[in-house]
Amino acid sequence: MKTYLIAYDINSPKTDEVYQRVSDYIKSYGNWAKPLESLWLIKTDRDLSIVRDQLLNLCDQNDEILVVDITGDGWATFGIDSEVTDWMKNKL
Repeated sequence: MKTYLIAYDINSPKTDEVYQRVSDYIKSYGNWAKPLESLWLIKTDRDLSIVRDQLLNLCDQNDEILVVDITGDGWATFGIDSEVTDWMKNKL
């Protein structure tokens, strides 16, 4: 299983609706953490281009999406909720 970092900027009108769709989609993976407002971590067997493309289907053309494979990479945090850092310790 891979660990992906997902970050995005929603630049479209009706951002609350778009943010909710994106959030619901990411949560559908079941194995996720949200360390910052527009940054998520997920575990999945799907290819990162599939994750990106499915997010693109929820957004507008002027929105921005970043999906990065961080499987096995090191990390450091400050001020991040312990629930998220515990998830990272166990899943990365």
